[in-house]
Amino acid sequence: MSAHPADSRLFGHLWSTAESRTLFDDNGRVQSWLHILATLAEAQADVDLVPRAAADIIRNHAQVERIDLDVVGSETRASGHSTMGLIRALRATLPDSAREWVYYGATVQDLSDTWGALICRAIGDIMARDVSAMRDLTAELARRYRDTPMCGRTHGQPGLPITFGFKAAVWAAELDRHLSRLAQGRQRWEVVQLGGALGTMEFWGERAPDLLQAFAARLELGAPEICWLSARDRVAEFVCLLAATSATVAKIGNEVFQLQRPEIGEVREGFRPGTVGSITMPHKRNPENSEQLVSLSRVVRAQAGLALEGIVSEHERDGRAWKTEWLLLPEACLAFSASCELGVAMLGGLAVDVERMSRNLASHQGYLMSEPVLRALSDRLGKHTAHDVVYQAAMTGIEAGQDFLTALRADRRLDVITDEELTALLDVRGALGSAGAFVDRVLAGLGR
Repeated sequence: MSAHPADSRLFGHLWSTAESRTLFDDNGRVQSWLHILATLAEAQADVDLVPRAAADIIRNHAQVERIDLDVVGSETRASGHSTMGLIRALRATLPDSAREWVYYGATVQDLSDTWGALICRAIGDIMARDVSAMRDLTAELARRYRDTPMCGRTHGQPGLPITFGFKAAVWAAELDRHLSRLAQGRQRWEVVQLGGALGTMEFWGERAPDLLQAFAARLELGAPEICWLSARDRVAEFVCLLAATSATVAKIGNEVFQLQRPEIGEVREGFRPGTVGSITMPHKRNPENSEQLVSLSRVVRAQAGLALEGIVSEHERDGRAWKTEWLLLPEACLAFSASCELGVAMLGGLAVDVERMSRNLASHQGYLMSEPVLRALSDRLGKHTAHDVVYQAAMTGIEAGQDFLTALRADRRLDVITDEELTALLDVRGALGSAGAFVDRVLAGLGR
């Protein structure tokens, strides 16, 4: 039984995915470590540091099913060393001819940091797949609702009209920028660690540079220009990208959360029959997905702060930095993968209520078109004078419960504008600016 919600049979689906859990559970982690150790032996055989036959035997025995994880745990506790239990358990399965060649010259960080790079690659693949799916879903919303007017909001209050396509295009462009950051950054953090005791690779002598290249090539990771034992910026950058991307997904979720409030009702999450919103209020349909996206992002963003702390590490090795990553990296990755899966589901089932958007616009009685009126009057009264005139008319009209046209016509200073022109200025579709053009620009940039 696990104490962590991500591993709970009851609540694990809220904080992780089955796909990501297999990377971090004991079986997944130990199998990955065994793969790294076997690959190291093979790379050492490539440069004549280890007998090829010994490397082949280590590879054949590097299976988690051959290892007693209870023994690994007890030996780890007894030795006080992070990987000594694994070394002893693996060596116990090997014949004498291969036993001494396990973990030949490597250290804990060579193993754990390389594992971290493999994790970054796996989570990066999940991000590329799922964030691309969210980007494509939002781009389709932008295309479909390019010209659908809705109330734009600033400071949580009605502003100018925009289109729902414009809002969705903002989402799509932001998600696409995160994908660009991922593509640009992978070469920096998907790199092996093979430095030995202090990063100089002294144990392997003159064959060290060739070993580094061989090890990296076999794992299909990059070879760093220099060891990164105490340079934790790679991990920090990766986790910060997860945090920023999850924040964007949470921002989208938060907007959906707000827009589906019944008093607004412009979008809503898809509903799965059988979902219960309240044990005492049977009518409830709660925004479960959009709400959870915000919670998940808070978890990921909290880990980014810890990852940044690791950059401040001392000298050539500082366990306080990279051992903290053993906790924060799984936490960030599990919550991030859950946010991706949930984000795809939410956007894929999103319902848009065009009629409600139209009614909400109309409910503001023309006041959302104050800027077009201001713009038209600016050439005749001066911009700042025009602002004062429109402001006074609007404030007076709102307090009196009048529509905007009536309020404007009550002020004689607005006689400089004709009734026909004023009516045109209060048309919602005339106040959308370049919303459609910007949607087109985003879609063109995405190749759509």
